[in-house]
Amino acid sequence: MQKIISTEKIPIKMWLDEPEEGALKQAINLANLPFAFSHICLMPDTHQGYGMPIGGVLATNNVIVPNAVGVDIGCGMCAVKTNICADEMKRKQLTDIMSGIRALIPLGFDHHKERQDESLMPQGYNLDELVIVKRQYLAALKQLGTLGGGNHFIELQRSGDGFLWIMVHSGSRNFGLQVAEYYNKKAKKLNEIYYSSVHPKADLAFLPFETDEAHLYYQEMKYCTEFALANRKLMMERIQMVVASVLDNMVFEPLINIAHNYAAWETHFDTKVIIHRKGATSAKLGEIGIIPGSQGTKSYIVEGLGNPESFMSCSHGAGRVMSRSAAIRNLNLEEEKSKLDALGILHSIRGKSDLEEASSAYKDISQVMEFQKDLVKIKVELSPLAVIKG
Repeated sequence: MQKIISTEKIPIKMWLDEPEEGALKQAINLANLPFAFSHICLMPDTHQGYGMPIGGVLATNNVIVPNAVGVDIGCGMCAVKTNICADEMKRKQLTDIMSGIRALIPLGFDHHKERQDESLMPQGYNLDELVIVKRQYLAALKQLGTLGGGNHFIELQRSGDGFLWIMVHSGSRNFGLQVAEYYNKKAKKLNEIYYSSVHPKADLAFLPFETDEAHLYYQEMKYCTEFALANRKLMMERIQMVVASVLDNMVFEPLINIAHNYAAWETHFDTKVIIHRKGATSAKLGEIGIIPGSQGTKSYIVEGLGNPESFMSCSHGAGRVMSRSAAIRNLNLEEEKSKLDALGILHSIRGKSDLEEASSAYKDISQVMEFQKDLVKIKVELSPLAVIKG
């Protein structure tokens, strides 16, 4: 931990030097919520979000806050180790793999033309009770196994001991956005009716668990989180098919998965609370997780240390230092392309819009990892060989 702010209703504990002004203002809003529990956590990748900082962890007493989960509910990472020596791969093999992936997995706003196998969807839910899930269900069948846009990516990577790894970062597609917006509006209306003390401009409308709306949001959020995992798993299966078609005698180790942008009932400091992780991931003792870098930088397979002060959480990535619009305005396209080219990384940076996810728009991942040495320990260091952006 780097710093504690003790001037608010509850402390703000930070695993970074100085958060940006907007993120700090949002953290102060969190620290003064009447239902916030114990303290607020800011991970080393913290930057300003909508309502709550991305990279923030909030514990609450018997309420749930849609904007403290975010719009891409259940977004997360999957990684798989292979038995292939990355240094023995030829450039053409990498190129063929990336072409095969693009042929099978829709990117950005693209969806499959046909509905995917319904048995892959989350099971055990009564869809008639889930307003948004039921409404979006048929559309989601065409979104299953698609990457999406923004900072979502597929990477082929080389581990420190020379093996080829596959990594996927993606979320719940349109499900998460629709659920987040619907229940945030519900929360705002309820808060108006009951004269909530939470200022509307803070964008932290909440749902008490005494209400049906809170229970319905929790169920729809869980569905989105499970759908996001199903989405990543299907993509990973198809990526493995492509890799196995190019490389002989493939062996894939079990999938590693970790999610961010969700809330869950957990016990901390002998109290059962709702933990909101927005751009933060679980790091319980011994738990294996994934912390990706930005495009062209290292990623990490980590093991949680179960630090109670962070509510057993860690960062979900490097974290932005400039907004997407600022990146397009301020970064040089040729410079960013040449950085990746110099490292020998296959990429698809073509136009100014691709600068949104350039490595210069993000924090230094090595510094991010240094700041959270008391939260996780590094098990595997991964360097990118080829990247596909959403």
